[in-house]
Amino acid sequence: MTDQQILPRPPEDTRVLLLEGIHPLADHTFTAAGYRVTTAQRAYDEDELAAALDGVHLLGIRSKTQVTERVLDAAPDLDAVGAFCIGTNQIDLAAATARGVAVFNAPFSNTRSVVELALAEIIALTRRLTEKNRAMHDGVWDKSADGLHEVRGRRLGIVGYGNIGAQLSVLAENLGMSVLFYDTADKLPLSMARPVSSLEELLESVDIVTLHVDGRPGNSGMFGEAEFARMRPGSLFLNLSRGFVVDQDALRRHLESGHLAGAGLDVFPEEPKARGDEFRSPLRGLPNVILTPHIGGSTEEAQQDIGRFVAAKLRDYTTAGNTSLSVNFPTLTLPDRKGEQRLVHIHHNTPGVLAGINGVFGAEKVNIESQYLGTRGEVGYVITDIGAPIAASAVHLLEQLPETIRFRVL
Repeated sequence: MTDQQILPRPPEDTRVLLLEGIHPLADHTFTAAGYRVTTAQRAYDEDELAAALDGVHLLGIRSKTQVTERVLDAAPDLDAVGAFCIGTNQIDLAAATARGVAVFNAPFSNTRSVVELALAEIIALTRRLTEKNRAMHDGVWDKSADGLHEVRGRRLGIVGYGNIGAQLSVLAENLGMSVLFYDTADKLPLSMARPVSSLEELLESVDIVTLHVDGRPGNSGMFGEAEFARMRPGSLFLNLSRGFVVDQDALRRHLESGHLAGAGLDVFPEEPKARGDEFRSPLRGLPNVILTPHIGGSTEEAQQDIGRFVAAKLRDYTTAGNTSLSVNFPTLTLPDRKGEQRLVHIHHNTPGVLAGINGVFGAEKVNIESQYLGTRGEVGYVITDIGAPIAASAVHLLEQLPETIRFRVL
């Protein structure tokens, strides 16, 4: 090896691909950093994405683009993926981690928007606004209080007490509702919300059931014939979480029989890829069902905040190595750089790695200004600030360490 110095990638050589109509604030954030940005308004399928990622360093997606192991294999230059949404089940996290690709999302930015939609649907269904609205458009004046109720005093059951479920419980109580919740994890109740020990207990105890679970595979099909049958007669059902959680055919049967009074769904097992494509569902045409096109987080306020938040996380990872709120990497929030260069070493979390790294630095006479280590599961993450540009010989030795996954010069 020669003693040629390795310099960081210039900002203008950093390429970004943003798909699915991500808010322009993301484009602005990257452009202001000097990056080259390409955008598209739709999702890409696996073949399109694999071809498009040649030479791309940062990828931004929403919920429909699937980042599979095959896609990651076709993207050796990819440093990080940003999910401009809450969920990350559309990304193969294990494959990304194994290739040293950091993943970021927006776990809080659209919480309020989803909660407000849930409350709007609860009120609309409790007052039967969908049916009253349709009758009025058909020219029928049906002024009657039959079957119309206030939400005050009704019992709301929340399945999944995460950021959305917890905030929903607080606002629902402000409307005079009592709240029960069920979560597989032990969660601290907010205000007067009360946890129950089983899903069955929840279903038998409440007037309205709303799902706010994550996209883990174990939640697939969690709500079907048995669960709907256990709900109280005249109950309402909402799903603003994941489409594959609910058996739509079973839901239709319980709506048509009158066992359930109404339902609101924002997510579906199969969703069109592009705006204007045909939407198909067995729930179409039912007068007591509100169907919305996955817009729980689609407010201008939420999308603006998501665009800013995730883009900043990707930029800060690229420029400074910060991994705060990364989905798959150890969390390191770093001070300003103390040396001339910052080095990132991503490795398998096994004993002795740091000693091996510093052994290379010692042998190559690299002056360490500061150093930070974080681990998460099977992944270790070391940031080292050094006093002068690193030599190619040292980089080669660091890349050849048996535990190395990826090495970057910032």
